[in-house]
Amino acid sequence: MLRLFLLLPIFISLFHSLPAKTPEPVVGPVKGSLVIMGGGGKDLKFEEIFRKFVQLAGGREARIVIIPTAASSDPEYPYLRSLPAEFARKILGAKEVTVLHTHDKKTADSEDFIQPLKRATGVWFGGGRQWRLTKAYGGTLTEAAFHKILQRGGVIGGSSAGATIQGSFLARGDTSGNTIMIGDVQRGFAFLKDTAIDQHVIARQRQKDLIELLEDPKNQMRQEFNRQELLGIGIDEDVALIVEGDQLEVIGKKHGTVLIYDPKKWTNETPDHKKWITLKTGDRYHLGDRKVIAQ
Repeated sequence: MLRLFLLLPIFISLFHSLPAKTPEPVVGPVKGSLVIMGGGGKDLKFEEIFRKFVQLAGGREARIVIIPTAASSDPEYPYLRSLPAEFARKILGAKEVTVLHTHDKKTADSEDFIQPLKRATGVWFGGGRQWRLTKAYGGTLTEAAFHKILQRGGVIGGSSAGATIQGSFLARGDTSGNTIMIGDVQRGFAFLKDTAIDQHVIARQRQKDLIELLEDPKNQMRQEFNRQELLGIGIDEDVALIVEGDQLEVIGKKHGTVLIYDPKKWTNETPDHKKWITLKTGDRYHLGDRKVIAQ
């Protein structure tokens, strides 16, 4: 007994020297990474941001799947002619690149269709209308396969519509037009939980649009969404977020802008222009704690 008593301080010291367990993310992915780009613009930063996506997916060993479905509803649209796919193959030398598309939910819910996703280390969603992605893949084996890529430690990326789909609430998801913030298609793929993501924000003067969505004055948001917990994220063109766990970093053009809207910090007296904080290229933010990470 005396020997155990004498060893007790050593056991206590060893216990305190163990690394603290990292809290599980509450907003971002538990494993893997997200690349969320606010759309292409005049600064032509797509290649730089897409290169980062492929790097996260494994570089030359990456197995990439490109999803062009948001681009059109026309069955004659050349979905398989994908510039990101060509860039990944010919310039970046990715090991395997597949363009995967359907508008048919039955096809998207088949084992044959998802075979490339089972091998993929990264998937990239192209631009267009984000509701087309929910209509085609929402609730199918394909959507489940997207999430499994993250669970394997892979990367999900996308630009414009491919950014918005990564939130849980689908901003500008109305099938009749992209100016309606709360539309008839409301569900995103929730790679970022309890979020609504907008794109082209500064270039198209959309700074106040997420306020309308988060306040929902006409009570249009469906009850499946917890509006009280939603965080708004507005990303400008040629700017992207790299998200790992609950931490995001802004990359892209010099002085690029991301706006964060946290309604929990608003009061009835808060003016609209104070309902967001501004992040610039190089800044970091903690999604779970809802605060800027000191540089």
